[in-house]
Amino acid sequence: MKKQTIELLAPAGSWEALEAAVNAGADAVYMGGKAFGARQYASNFDREEMQKAVYFAHMHRVRLYITVNTLVDDSELKELADYLLFLSNVGIDGIIVQDLGVIRLARQIVPDLPLHASTQMTVTNSAGVELAAQAGMERVVLARELSLDEINKICHGTDTEIEVFIHGALCVCYSGQCLMSSLIGGRSGNRGRCAQPCRLPYKLVNASGDDLLEGKDAGQYLLSPKDMNTLEILPQLIEAGVASYKIEGRMKRPEYVAVVVDAYRRAIDSYLAGDYTVPEQDLANIEQIFNRDFTTAYLLGRPGKEMMSDRRPNNRGVLVGRVVKLDKAKNKATIKLDKELHLDDGLEFWVSVGGRVGTTVTSLLQNGEEVITAAAGTQVTIDVPHGIKMNDRVFRTFDNQLMTYAAQFFGEKAKRRIPVSAMVTAKLGSPMTVLLTDDEGNTGYGETAFIVEAARKHALNEETVRKQIDRLGTTEYELADLVLECDENVMVPMSEINEARRLAAEALDAVRLEAFAPARPQRHKVPRELVPQEKISRSRHAMLTVHADTPAKAQVALGAGADYIIFGGDVFNSDQLTEKDYRAVAEVVRSYGKSWAVATPRIVKEGQLSYFAKLFSLWEALQPDAVYISNNGLWQLAKKRGCKVPLWADMSLNIYNDQNLEFWREQGAVGATLSAELTMAQVEHLAAVSPVSVECMVQGRIEMMVSEYCVGGSFLGDLHQGTCKFKCREQLFLSDRKDAQFPIVTDQNCRMHILNAHDLSMLTNVKHMEAIGVQRLRMDARNYSNEATAELVALYKQVLNGYKEVSENLPRTTRGHYFRGVL
Repeated sequence: MKKQTIELLAPAGSWEALEAAVNAGADAVYMGGKAFGARQYASNFDREEMQKAVYFAHMHRVRLYITVNTLVDDSELKELADYLLFLSNVGIDGIIVQDLGVIRLARQIVPDLPLHASTQMTVTNSAGVELAAQAGMERVVLARELSLDEINKICHGTDTEIEVFIHGALCVCYSGQCLMSSLIGGRSGNRGRCAQPCRLPYKLVNASGDDLLEGKDAGQYLLSPKDMNTLEILPQLIEAGVASYKIEGRMKRPEYVAVVVDAYRRAIDSYLAGDYTVPEQDLANIEQIFNRDFTTAYLLGRPGKEMMSDRRPNNRGVLVGRVVKLDKAKNKATIKLDKELHLDDGLEFWVSVGGRVGTTVTSLLQNGEEVITAAAGTQVTIDVPHGIKMNDRVFRTFDNQLMTYAAQFFGEKAKRRIPVSAMVTAKLGSPMTVLLTDDEGNTGYGETAFIVEAARKHALNEETVRKQIDRLGTTEYELADLVLECDENVMVPMSEINEARRLAAEALDAVRLEAFAPARPQRHKVPRELVPQEKISRSRHAMLTVHADTPAKAQVALGAGADYIIFGGDVFNSDQLTEKDYRAVAEVVRSYGKSWAVATPRIVKEGQLSYFAKLFSLWEALQPDAVYISNNGLWQLAKKRGCKVPLWADMSLNIYNDQNLEFWREQGAVGATLSAELTMAQVEHLAAVSPVSVECMVQGRIEMMVSEYCVGGSFLGDLHQGTCKFKCREQLFLSDRKDAQFPIVTDQNCRMHILNAHDLSMLTNVKHMEAIGVQRLRMDARNYSNEATAELVALYKQVLNGYKEVSENLPRTTRGHYFRGVL
C-alpha cells in the first residue's frame, strides 16, 4: 500500500494569487499558461512569468502544476509540443491533462514530466484510474460526483495518487461531458472558454409550456449549484486515503485564495496534530470571502435541490441584519445587526421589488455617534440608496477587515523570506569568502576576486560587513545571523563584498532548488512528424448507424434501411435494459443480415463495475460486431477481461485529434466516433489521417449535459428527502430567456441528460461526409418515436443511395458545429 501524502493544492490565476497561495500555506499550486488551459478568461501566466513562478514556488517548497487540460486540434500540435518542452525544461512539477492525445504526445517528447488526469477526463471508478495509470498518469483527479464511500474504495484499491476537489464552485454537469456553452454560444468548456450557461435563469416547463415551479418554493437558477465546502468532513476524506486536496478558483481574487488556503491549512494541520478543530472565525471567513451557500455535493448522498443555489448564481455574501427603521427623506436606514459591521464594508439589501441594491458603508452612527465598528446585537444607522424598505435583509458582500487580513498574504509587504546564516572570512592575502546556510542546511559559497589587503583608512568591522551581507532584497532570503572571522586592520571594497554575497546567494539558490526538485534532462527536439500525411479514404461507402434504446426501435430502423444498430448505453426512458432486450436485438439484426453493437453509459460508478463485468459475458455470448465504449473505466474492464468483441471509442471520450485516435488504436480500438465540436474541415482532415474507422453524428439531439443532479426529481419529487416522488411522470424541458426549450431526459440510473433545443440534421451534407471518408454516419434515435425513426432512416438512406436529392435541410434543425466551430 502506498504511503499517504496530504497535499493542499491551491489555485492561482494571477501572480498575486500565487503569492497568496504560497504564503497562506499551500503545499502545491496549479495554474494555467496563456494557452491550452481550461480557464482562458483568467489572467494566466506567460513563459517568463511561469519561469519566475517555478523559482518562487520551489524556493518556498511548493509544487507547481500547470493545466494543459483542453482538447487540442491537429493544427495546434506543433505549438503544444513546443509548450510541453518548455514546461518540462523549466521544471514544472506536473501537468493536468484531459485530452488523451496530449497525454500520448507528452509521453513521447517529455517522458520525465509527470502527468495528472484532469477531472475533465470524467474518471468515475477504479478501472478508470487504472486506465489512466497505464496511460502514464501519476495522479487522477476524480469526478466531483463521487461519494465518500466510492472515493475510499478507489483510494484503497490503487497505488495511483488520488486528488479530489474540497472547496469552491461546482459544475452541475460531469466535467468533460458538458457541451452546453459550446452549443448555445460557441464557447467550448472543453477548449477552456466556458460561458457558464448553468448560472443563467431557466424555467422548468412541460410539453404545454406550463411553468411547473410557478408559485412553488424555487428560484430560477435551476442549474446553479452551491459552492463546495468540506471543512466539516475533511477528516473523512483524509481517512479515505486522498493524496491531494484541491481548492477551485483560478478565476478568483488573491484575497479569496489567501482566506480559503489559510483556513484549510489550519484544518489539515489540526488533523495531523490529532485534534481536528475548525475555529468559528475560519468558518466565518470562508463564508464571507465568497459563497453561493455551501454544500458537500454528493460526498454524503444525493442532496437534490439542497445542493442548488437556485435563487442566486453568484456571491450571496453573509446576512448581517435587517432594516428596522427607515428615514426616506434623508436616505438613512437603521439596521439591527446579527453580525459585526465595519466602516467601508460592502452591503447588499435584498429588496422585495427589484432584486438587490448595493452600497458601501461610508459612515456608522450608533446612538448618534460615529463609530468604526458596530457589534452584533446592536443597531446602527447608515446612508442607503433609494429603494430600501422596512424589514429588507442586509448582506455583507465585502468585509473590509477580512480583506485587510487577506492582504497580508500577497504583495511586496507580504514577502515571506527564508532565513540564512552567513559565515564571512577576511584573511590578509586571501579572497574574502561568504558562506550562506539556509534553514535546511543547504549552503552557497562565494568569494571575491579581490585579495584582502591592509587597510589604508577604514578597516573592516562587523557592522560594515553585516550592512552589505544584509542586502538580500532581490533574493528570497533574509539574514538571520552573521559570523565574521576577520584579521585586524584589513579592507575589502564594498562592491567586492556585494559580489561575493551575490555569488553565494546564487549558489545557495541552485543547491536549494536541486534539493527540492532535481533538474530533469533538458529536451529540445520533437522526434517525429506530429501529424501523418493525409491519405485517400479506404472506402467511399458510408454506413448509416442508428442508436436505438428499445428492441422495437431497432427493428423499425432496420426495416427502414439502417445498416448498423447501436443498442443500449444511456437509455432515455428510465428503464434498465434486460437480457431479453439484448437477445431480441441480436435476433432481429441477424434476421436482417445486418451488423450491430452494444453501447455503454457515459457514467459508471464503482458499485456498477461488477454488473458490467456480467454484462460483458452476456454481450460476448451474443457476439455483436462491436462494443461502443463511453466510459474509460469500462474500456479498462473490457481489456482486463480479454473481451473478444471489438471495441469502439464513443463520442463521450472527446476525440478531437489524430494523437487521440492513435491512443485509442493502441488500446485496441477498431473505430472511433469523433467529437461533436469538430468542424467539417477538421472531420475531413481526421478522416484522411485516422488509423481507425471514424463515425460522425448526423441526426438527433446532441447531449449538452449529463448530471447526477435531476432538476425534476429535485424540485418536483422532493429528492432531498430521500426518495423521488416525481418518477419521470411527464416530459420536462428547461426554457431559457429566449424561450428555447431543452428537453430533459432521465436514464436508467436516474441521471439527468439535457438535450439541445434543436435536432442536429446533416441531411444536405451526408453525401459530402461520405465522400471525405467518414465510414459511419450516426443517427441518435433515442429521443425519437418509432415512427419518426423509421421516417428519418428511410429519408437518409434515399439520399445516401442517390435516390433523392435535397437542397434544404430539415426544418427547425441545426448543423451544430460542422460549419461554425468552437472557441
